[in-house]
Amino acid sequence: MARRQSFSSAMSQYQRERERAYAAQQRAIAKAHRDAERARAAQARATAAEQREMKRLYAESRAAEVGAMNDELEVRVGALAALLADTLDVDDHLDFESLKERPELPERQTSSLDTPLVAPNRASLMPSPPSGLRSMLGMGKAKYAEARAAAEERHAAAMEAHLQQENARLQELDRVKAAHAKWIEDLKQWAAGQHAEVDRFREAFEQGDPDAVVGYFELVLQRSAYPKGFPQRFKLAYVPESRQLVVEYELPTADVVPGAKVYRYVKASDSIADTSRPATQVRSIYAGVVAQVALRTLHEVFEADRGRNIDVVVFNGVIHTADPGSGKPIKPCLVTVRTTRDTFGELDLARVEPLACLHHLSAGVSKSPAELVPVRPVLEFDMVDPRFVTESDALTLLDDRPNLMELHFTEFEVLIQNLFTKMGLDAKQTRPSRDGGVDCVAYDPRPIFGGKVVIQAKRYKNTVGVSAVRDLFGTLQNEGASKGILVTTSGYGQASFEFASNKPIELIDGANLLYLLKQHADIDAKIEPPEDWSDPGTDLGE
Repeated sequence: MARRQSFSSAMSQYQRERERAYAAQQRAIAKAHRDAERARAAQARATAAEQREMKRLYAESRAAEVGAMNDELEVRVGALAALLADTLDVDDHLDFESLKERPELPERQTSSLDTPLVAPNRASLMPSPPSGLRSMLGMGKAKYAEARAAAEERHAAAMEAHLQQENARLQELDRVKAAHAKWIEDLKQWAAGQHAEVDRFREAFEQGDPDAVVGYFELVLQRSAYPKGFPQRFKLAYVPESRQLVVEYELPTADVVPGAKVYRYVKASDSIADTSRPATQVRSIYAGVVAQVALRTLHEVFEADRGRNIDVVVFNGVIHTADPGSGKPIKPCLVTVRTTRDTFGELDLARVEPLACLHHLSAGVSKSPAELVPVRPVLEFDMVDPRFVTESDALTLLDDRPNLMELHFTEFEVLIQNLFTKMGLDAKQTRPSRDGGVDCVAYDPRPIFGGKVVIQAKRYKNTVGVSAVRDLFGTLQNEGASKGILVTTSGYGQASFEFASNKPIELIDGANLLYLLKQHADIDAKIEPPEDWSDPGTDLGE
């Protein structure tokens, strides 16, 4: 009985221990689950925080990207507004010395050839003499003598080989030195030739050679630093008789004005959108660009001309594009101006408003440059006949074109009358004794714009003086004409252009005349005064 109670008590104790162990195990498992859940929650919170931070940083990066794009927009628009101002502090004069190339004359690089070869060491080849007991007994002397003789032969052979190698080294070193010296001499001769070419260029420019004058101002305009998007392509012609430079300058299109006004980041679509710049603002900025390029080019030419080869500059700003209707290439002129050195020199370019300044210079400016509305150039670039400008052409000796300077003055007047008739005017030649300073009277049949036109022709070799232009203006007023035209085989000076400015007077020089004869009468002519030609009526004091 006692044993059964003891066994039962032991079983109860064992059962309780098992229950306690199981309960502890369950608590441990529950705790592990809770700990795992807390870890997962912490990880989720950390991941969410990391994602929020990444989103924040990404949004900041996109905002910074947009900020940089807006800053770039501001810089681009600012550069367009400062086209004229940016050149005023630049010295546009081209120093001919700066054109001279001065190549570096490097010293010859040393190499192993500059190090003499080491001669064979005779002592290292010699055998060791007998020593110790063998030396005292005189043993080995014969073998030593044989070994020494063999060593001497090896040394002699080694010395001969060394001398051959040393001579070869010295010969190669002399060849390398000579090649380097020739290279240096060739560089010096090339530099001397290039310097002489620049000096000839300078001399020709100072003497007013047309090719040199054009070449000089090409370099001046090429060095002008414009923002990205400006073609910087141009053509130049020089008329020495009137000291007139004609510039046909390719303008950028309206695309040079940024089409976006401001950029912004759209978070919902993760994209960058822009607000378009108003069309009126694009047109206004572009009109300013066109005006500034014209004034900037005039400024650069006059400032660079310290040799005073230029009295008058004609600037035509054009666009090379395609006609939207026909698809054919067109070249509308958006701004045209002719001004003299003195007139332009009176301007304070740091304070002018570009468009107003051009109007002050009586320039023709497109009413809407962005829409490519053209104006009529004051002088077509093609009217500057290169055969007239470049008189040094050797082929003129073989030229069979009629020479206007060989015509009698009455024949010349008839030619002018016929020319204007071909151009659509009703032209009549006046009698020489009754012309009253008029060589030809013409009538322009167009309504409103037409009317009476008085024409004077001057077959001169030298520059037509301003007095002739004044006389034409007086005749125009006396005749009640709406326009006066002065035609000459030579050219006009600065004072003539200044007097004709803002008056109904057209000045046609020799280059223009040759062009008009070819365009309207299909006459290829030339202008070459004889050696003994004199101009009794030329005002040389202009």
